[in-house]
Amino acid sequence: MARAYGGYLYAASSARRALCPHAVHGHTPLDYAPERRELTVEFVTGRRYLYLDVPIAEVTGMRAAFSKGAYFNRRIRDRYKFLELSPGGR
Repeated sequence: MARAYGGYLYAASSARRALCPHAVHGHTPLDYAPERRELTVEFVTGRRYLYLDVPIAEVTGMRAAFSKGAYFNRRIRDRYKFLELSPGGR
């Protein structure tokens, strides 16, 4: 069973009890600039994060993943430097 908390999905069944991105705004969950290797993720809270130096293979994998949140936690979060963006910012 999972519970929503602060724009994240709390995976109660997980031994690690990881926080995963629950959903993103709009129909395009990810914005990727391949020339800069920058991945932008927006959560339902409206908070946006820019992940730096992310390879295209990670973005392709996340787009193809059944669970975007699980993929994000396993392969992107805590592995790449990031910046929190202001709402509507870059």
